[in-house]
Amino acid sequence: MKRANLCRRLGWQDLDRSYLKQLIATARREDLEGLGLASAPPMTGDLSTVSLPLGLDGTASLVARSALVVCGLPLIPLVLEVYGGRCHCQPKTEDGQAVEKGTSLATVSGATSHLLQAERILLNLLQHLSGIATQTARYVAALGMSHTRILDTRKTTPGFRVLEKYAVACGGGWNHRIGLFDRIMLKDNHLTVCSEFLQKGTIEVTIQKVRDQYPDHIVEVEVDTLEPIEAVIKAGADVILLDNFSIEALQQAVALVNGRVYLEASGGIILATLPKLATLGIDFISCGGLTHQSTWSDIGVDWDLR
Repeated sequence: MKRANLCRRLGWQDLDRSYLKQLIATARREDLEGLGLASAPPMTGDLSTVSLPLGLDGTASLVARSALVVCGLPLIPLVLEVYGGRCHCQPKTEDGQAVEKGTSLATVSGATSHLLQAERILLNLLQHLSGIATQTARYVAALGMSHTRILDTRKTTPGFRVLEKYAVACGGGWNHRIGLFDRIMLKDNHLTVCSEFLQKGTIEVTIQKVRDQYPDHIVEVEVDTLEPIEAVIKAGADVILLDNFSIEALQQAVALVNGRVYLEASGGIILATLPKLATLGIDFISCGGLTHQSTWSDIGVDWDLR
């Protein structure tokens, strides 16, 4: 099996527009109607905006307040559509681009009431996704010219998985499992449960069972010591996940496997250790921190009042 078949990069074309619009509509109702509260608020809508004598139309720029990797620009037209459809977006850069502080990412124009209502949702999405892309780019840079690929995980915000994984791809990372449906991943908990029913040969029997049931799917098996690696290889796994291995243990695993299966390191991965890991000959490093430890990028709105 080729390594290219074991991971991918989600592109904007891979995301469902209807789903994204539903997500935005939920955010809009949350902001304007109090969606999620047990009791509806006595008044709904944007009370701040309707109380002001606003002009009919306006233009504003979305500006990077710090250096970042851009992600989320294609969401802007969808947000504007959900918020009334009388506004337009002009991108000034594109997703995946590294930009400096002060760069205009896009301009939006149209009914000022709609733009003011949509402003927070636009910023929330762009800041969050650009933060993930920026964080990922740091991890990719730390690997240097290594052939090792940095992968994301399923440690994503519920409901935001495809967007967050798309952001990882924009930052130069690779997407691992999109969900439980696209790979057989036998982790320690799976094998523990199976051991109650299988008296011996748990790993070999379990792998063979899933191989027979899902012959076209990738089979990955987690190990936390060197001991079961040989049995996992003989049973026919495609990938071995080395969980919380030390640098020395990873070196031993690479030598033991000798290219017979693909190796993925996971657990305790931090930016500072990546340069050392990059030299070991591991195929993949998966890191939940790409998503759950990222910090929102600083993006602001500058209005053109001329």
